[in-house]
Amino acid sequence: MNNPRKQPISTNLKKNVEYLKKELDIDKSFDLIYLELEYDGIDMALFTVDAFAKDDAITQIQRELNHIDGADHSNIMKHLMKSRIPYIELETVDDLEEALIQILSGPSILLVDGQSEAIVVDTREYEIRGPEEPDTEQVIRGSKDGFVETLVFNAGLIRRRVRDRNLRNEYMRIGRRSITDVCITYVADIADKKLIKYIKDSLEQIDTDGLPMGDKSIEEFLFGQHRNPYPVVRYTERPDVAASHILEGHVLIMVDSSPSVIISPTTFWHHLQHAEEYRQKPMVGSALRLVRFAAVWISVFLLPLWFLFAQNPDLLPENLSYIGMDEPGEVPLIAQFILAEVGIEMLRMAAIHTPAALATALGLVAAILIGEVAIEVGLFSNEVVLYLAIAAVGSFATPSYELSLANRLMRIGLLILAALFYVPGYMIGTVLLILLITSMKAFDTPYFWPFMPFNGRGLRDVFIRAPMPLKNRRPRAIHPIDPDR
Repeated sequence: MNNPRKQPISTNLKKNVEYLKKELDIDKSFDLIYLELEYDGIDMALFTVDAFAKDDAITQIQRELNHIDGADHSNIMKHLMKSRIPYIELETVDDLEEALIQILSGPSILLVDGQSEAIVVDTREYEIRGPEEPDTEQVIRGSKDGFVETLVFNAGLIRRRVRDRNLRNEYMRIGRRSITDVCITYVADIADKKLIKYIKDSLEQIDTDGLPMGDKSIEEFLFGQHRNPYPVVRYTERPDVAASHILEGHVLIMVDSSPSVIISPTTFWHHLQHAEEYRQKPMVGSALRLVRFAAVWISVFLLPLWFLFAQNPDLLPENLSYIGMDEPGEVPLIAQFILAEVGIEMLRMAAIHTPAALATALGLVAAILIGEVAIEVGLFSNEVVLYLAIAAVGSFATPSYELSLANRLMRIGLLILAALFYVPGYMIGTVLLILLITSMKAFDTPYFWPFMPFNGRGLRDVFIRAPMPLKNRRPRAIHPIDPDR
């Protein structure tokens, strides 16, 4: 975010202080600190935010400033920067607007009378939680750390795993009011330069008050497709997953205050990958992957297909006649499915808002009311509960939460089409779903690659977890500069 306003720092300290005090309204905000300082006859002013400033660092700086003597006055700024302020992260600014933004971002600003520059001392220290393993991406073996809400810390977790001299962490600010810190992370000699330029240009063109939803707001500004439920970027809270994608040629977007990292570009199959597959032997990982794929497809197509068979028993061969319904129930079958889908979604929402201590009680209530009482009173049939539970397990087995929600919408759409138009409706809905996925693109990456366009090597890697020594090529679909690993 380029700052359109410019307010050069005056050599008159009083004018600078008056400007900052007026813009920040220091007297009305208890958490903004303004200190009047004087050392060896030189007037100074310090501005900082109480919640961000490290008290020990500020106190030590004041002790050091107390040792200024007359011999240092000839070039006071140089002396302060190189000798007197004992801190690593130091820089100067010559614009009061930039100084104001720095204050609100956390660093401290030191103004010196007679100088047209201010010293920025990055004394901020955010309160952060520990880097625990993400709840939604747990593995049996492997690292147990995860991203947190602090951008600098997250960048360090990436650099710890990718110690490449070509790793780039480019910093930007977005939002006129929120002034949110954003970082673009990539390996310069691997990632597609067109993609990097597109992301940078798109971020610079964002003109909004702020990013209240962090990374999700960034995604919507950059990639659009608001009417399409399928995700075009992948989110992860695992540093090892993010690092592996960087080495493939992907670009990461990290947003301060968000523990999720955006991975771009991605295909449909990236959303079905899980770190657990790469923590086991290749054959075991391949088996886990195939089971997961089966669960995902079952979650989309099983319920509508069973509904067709239940409504049209003549479609079934004689040896599969048991798939139908024994007792239809008092409520129409399609109404049972819609009610059950809505009920599961309500339970999911309730589970999110339920304290952990009451989660077990909520599960028991759900099991008793829906699993038993609803069947006994005739609201649901046994088969509906069974097949809906299988579809729900498939949804929960989907690694990407965003993809599982999109698949759930598609499942309901297929159910409605099957109820209205029977077999033609199911077939048309399936064809439309396939056309939607195959026509999508994430930047220049086809969403359904390597099926369309077809790529044999990529197709093999989709279904089979190849041993790491054999993964010597990067995916062509993301256009890496260096295709060889």
